[in-house]
Amino acid sequence: MWRRYREIWFVDFEFYAPDGERPVPICVVGRELNSGRLVRLFGEQLHRPTPPYNIGPDALFVAYYASAELGCHLALNWEMPANVVDLFAEFRNYTNGSDTRYGSKLIGALGYFGLDSIGAEEKEEMRGLAMRGGPYTDEEAAALLVYCQGDVDALVRLWPKLSPKFTPPYALVRGRYMTAAARIEWTGVPIDTEQLERLRCNWENIQVRLTEIINRDYGIYDGSTFKQNRFAGWLKRSGIPWPRLPTNSLDLRDKTFRDMAMTYPQVAPLRELRVSLAQLRPSKLTVGKDGRNRHLLSAFSAKTGRNQPASSKAIFGPSAWIRSLIKPEEGRGIAYIDWSQQEFGIAAALSGDEAMLQAYASGDPYLAFGKQAGAIPPDGTKKTHPAQRDQFKACVLAVQYGMGHESLAQRINQPIARAKQLLQLHREAYPTFWSWSEAAVDQAFLGGHLETVFGWRISLSDNSNGRSLANFPMQANGAEMLRIAAIAATEQGVEVCAPVHDALLIEAPVEQLASAIWTTQQAMRNASAAVLDGFELRSDVDIVRYPDRYVDERGEAMWKTVMGMLDEIEAGEVVELLEG
Repeated sequence: MWRRYREIWFVDFEFYAPDGERPVPICVVGRELNSGRLVRLFGEQLHRPTPPYNIGPDALFVAYYASAELGCHLALNWEMPANVVDLFAEFRNYTNGSDTRYGSKLIGALGYFGLDSIGAEEKEEMRGLAMRGGPYTDEEAAALLVYCQGDVDALVRLWPKLSPKFTPPYALVRGRYMTAAARIEWTGVPIDTEQLERLRCNWENIQVRLTEIINRDYGIYDGSTFKQNRFAGWLKRSGIPWPRLPTNSLDLRDKTFRDMAMTYPQVAPLRELRVSLAQLRPSKLTVGKDGRNRHLLSAFSAKTGRNQPASSKAIFGPSAWIRSLIKPEEGRGIAYIDWSQQEFGIAAALSGDEAMLQAYASGDPYLAFGKQAGAIPPDGTKKTHPAQRDQFKACVLAVQYGMGHESLAQRINQPIARAKQLLQLHREAYPTFWSWSEAAVDQAFLGGHLETVFGWRISLSDNSNGRSLANFPMQANGAEMLRIAAIAATEQGVEVCAPVHDALLIEAPVEQLASAIWTTQQAMRNASAAVLDGFELRSDVDIVRYPDRYVDERGEAMWKTVMGMLDEIEAGEVVELLEG
């Protein structure tokens, strides 16, 4: 496969990129595999109309976490390479699910194959020099070029070890996604910097007042300290059966709070408060001088192949209310476009379960499941049978996420017998899906791995379990779908601000927004068809035009509460200033 390319270039950039800012290239080194030709450019030498290496259809561009190098292409106004292979993505794919011991960075990949590399301390020192920014002395410039060339030579040594391990067509698709990721990271998410600055300046006062206000209804906090015994008392008074750890203590993980808030709405304010106190720091949100939230997407970092950015740096981080900082600039609009019941549709299409396909086609698979199970009459609607629909929805989600009957019982606040009944109804309604799912898990244990339609795989380890493996096809193929949609949308000129699990946030001038939405939805339809052998998933659109801001309904009440606090805090400061 690789012989079809006349040239194979291994490329590495050093660049300067403060948090939230676009990269400023410092130097580049490239080496061509067949001829051994070496190119080294530093500083002003980079300012040229084209790259110093072949990026045409007869050449292959190889890098390690290629979106960084491709971001430098954007900064220099160079065209993108026609063919990209990212050895980070391929190493992650080859070792996914197994213990790599040294991690997934370049040093880790070299160590995995027994190859020498620069010491971690020296690498950190040189990376710090690059991130310091110029100007550089002649000695520093020479050192950076040597360091940059060291990474390129390491890629050349890694290539014969890793390239036989991956399938070229799939590797090229993943490389195209890293090109899309570079464009997404370059664009960033538009942020209301005025409100962000208000939050940053008053954050400590907000935390204190937020705790006081929410704690009035719960009596759980002592100052800013969460008291577990008080929480246990509140749970008992509220009749909420809270999950416990093997030690019998209450499970206080955020995932548990998030899951319980879906069943018990009164838990949601507590969850938002805990996240805001423990995890959320507006000062850590990385926003550039142009008002854009930018951060590393951390593509392929999750076992399912999904992006896994640092939640403290990303606007789509742990707390829904902070997302209301997203606001398009004057004359522009944004659109949040997400697939409708993506994982249900994936399960239906990949398994070929006709009843499941019909449920998805109905537009409300949860209601349809209830009807297929005989628990909701044929003329029943979401309004006439909300409680029943909610239970069947919880059951569908439980199946998709590999939950057992005990977890489902807690989520729907019903006896375990009812949870078992719902899961059995799911088996009876969708027998083809269950046969397919169980066969996939059996095949995984026999073959030692599971793989998506486009070759993202997970290897089994000693602690692999059937439930997580059963969930892998839906999650990982959903990730493939998102990558393909992002590739198509960005290559057609859509400004994608962020990929978000099963959605894309896009932006455009107001007069061009409808066209951008149509292009993106078409890309998402085609992506689902590519992954699901022709089956197309629907998508929903939430449009926001200046001067409005984005609102996630899960955090709307908290946003209003926090903004009200800000007004009170600032008004009090003004009074104190006048009186002083």
